[in-house]
Amino acid sequence: MHQSLKMTLALSPLTLKDFLQLPNIEESPAWELINQVPSQKPMPTLYHSRLQKRLVAKIDNASTIYEALPEFRCVLSTNSIVPDIAITHTARLPTTNQPLEGAPDWLIEILFPDQRSTKIITKIQTCLEEGTQLAWLIDPLEEIILVFQPHQPLLICRGDSILPVPSDLPLTLSAQEIFSWLQS
Repeated sequence: MHQSLKMTLALSPLTLKDFLQLPNIEESPAWELINQVPSQKPMPTLYHSRLQKRLVAKIDNASTIYEALPEFRCVLSTNSIVPDIAITHTARLPTTNQPLEGAPDWLIEILFPDQRSTKIITKIQTCLEEGTQLAWLIDPLEEIILVFQPHQPLLICRGDSILPVPSDLPLTLSAQEIFSWLQS
């Protein structure tokens, strides 16, 4: 995409309908629309990619009830997001090669070193308001995981803290285990 078009998109408020008709929103890294503001996701780093790959494998190996999808577009009522990992009950997945209609059941975001956490928290809050039941924001540099759930206080997990997962998903992960993946 031409640089001036990127700058125009980044500054122009758009409706969801107009955003979804843009030709290059799926280019890598993908574009998102949050509160009428389009923005392109940062390019993944080694730590980001490693955590994303291992989390998807762990979640998918734990159950066939949910599927963990990296960089999968979700179309909400007025926003279009691409979580680092969207975990959704298999019954909700589209039957064709289309985005997920609605918020994922659980989403995981991995913070980049130069990324602003407020932008990611806004995305998470938007999803919680539209049906997401669980969200993790992983900060690899601080080695903490912020856990968001509807109508519950923010949970900060570190060390051997066991992370909450959907009740019907037989998976036990600690913050320490997740951050140990960065060393291998």
